Amino acid sequence: MSQPLVIYDLVDNIATLTLNNPTRRHALSSEVLAALKDRLEGIKADPEVRVVVLRSQGPVFSSGHDLRELVGSDAESYTGIFAECTEVMEAIRLLPQPVIAQVQGLATAAGCQLVATCDLAVAAETASFCTPGVQIGLFCSTPAVALARAVNPKQAMEMLLTGQPIPAQTALDWGLVNRVVPEAELTDQVMELARHIARASSYTLAIGKEAFYRQLPLDRPAAYTLAQQTMVENLLAYDAQEGITAFLDKREPKWIN
Repeated sequence: MSQPLVIYDLVDNIATLTLNNPTRRHALSSEVLAALKDRLEGIKADPEVRVVVLRSQGPVFSSGHDLRELVGSDAESYTGIFAECTEVMEAIRLLPQPVIAQVQGLATAAGCQLVATCDLAVAAETASFCTPGVQIGLFCSTPAVALARAVNPKQAMEMLLTGQPIPAQTALDWGLVNRVVPEAELTDQVMELARHIARASSYTLAIGKEAFYRQLPLDRPAAYTLAQQTMVENLLAYDAQEGITAFLDKREPKWIN
């Protein structure tokens, strides 16, 4: 019996999605993208899941698109591949639960896009990141969308124009990842972060994540208008009233979400 391309685990309200195609360097083939999309759809509707961790094993986090699918076909086929990839990236952004990328190795092209798309990213000191499409005649235009929203545009363009990998510490300095940790501590530190986030109200996490991404492209006045509306909506919810009351009473809150 063949192993699933994406392994799913749920422990302590933390869902772990593990890319599981090491012989293809965890490439985001059509089959892998479909499996990721299915898992994300299931997680979205699961009240037991408060945080998601996206990971893989081995020297490569993800090598991006399966290049075998990008040779000798037609525009319709290529359009379908990139549309499916975009759907997965947007599913992560629109997921109510926060998503943490756990990056142990090389993340290239759409694999780098995947890291940039996640809400948070923790990298091992051994990790590196690149968008090398320019070197094979295929500019990483879709990875650039997520990359340019995670790092300074000039830093993104350097990665896109040179295709050269950047080490984990540079990725941290540029804002592509949140933390860099020793490889041996990667899983423990990611899970500690996930457990800390999972202690919050799932309603509060969801409304806050949605508002954060909605306000990003707006000008400042429009962003404040949206944020004010979100704060009022949030404040009218049970969990906010419970959390504030619990703080004032010096006790632990009891969320209903």
